[in-house]
Amino acid sequence: MHKTIYVGNLPFSSTEEDIRSLFESHGEVRSVKLITDRDSGRPRGFCFVEMEAAAAQAAIAALNGYELEGRALRINEARQRTGHRIRRPF
Repeated sequence: MHKTIYVGNLPFSSTEEDIRSLFESHGEVRSVKLITDRDSGRPRGFCFVEMEAAAAQAAIAALNGYELEGRALRINEARQRTGHRIRRPF
């Protein structure tokens, strides 16, 4: 079984490769989804990492609060989306 991990407070310079290498020390990483701004394409400072359940728990325990480029990462199990926000033009 796999789990999705939320990784917040990322430095804006982080790449998917940076995140993958950080998490691979705790187990196999299935995917990394770095979230970018829809309009500008710039990173929004968070991502989602998918790993095997036991490896995900180990990564959460080891990396929550880990300092990356001067920023303390916030890491926890991702919550399921309950609905979509609709962006409306002004």
